[in-house]
Amino acid sequence: MAQVLILVLDKEETTADVMEAWRDAGASGITLLDSTGPGRLKQALRDDLPLMPTLSDLLASDEAHHRTLFTVLPDEETVQRVTQATIDVVGDFSQPHTGLMFTLPVGQVWGLHKAGRKG
Repeated sequence: MAQVLILVLDKEETTADVMEAWRDAGASGITLLDSTGPGRLKQALRDDLPLMPTLSDLLASDEAHHRTLFTVLPDEETVQRVTQATIDVVGDFSQPHTGLMFTLPVGQVWGLHKAGRKG
């Protein structure tokens, strides 16, 4: 059964390495989003912010960012390869400042395998 793998990556500097590891492990397509959570926004509040900061003011801090990556994987074997490749790059997810990774079952998927698609 296909699954979507979602990774909220705490260390932005590992993004390129994670994406390369995912491709090498069999992920055929990866979507990358800038993201943040309320805990990070709270940490990002600084003395130099305007009295009424906008979201872009808050996100201007490197401390506020995560990277969220996701991909749809066709089977359990690919899920195992990609998750292990992620752990090899990021480290043990039980440790602080690594991130959060989880899968969700996909009932139906269109466009997962496309002829002539390059990595």
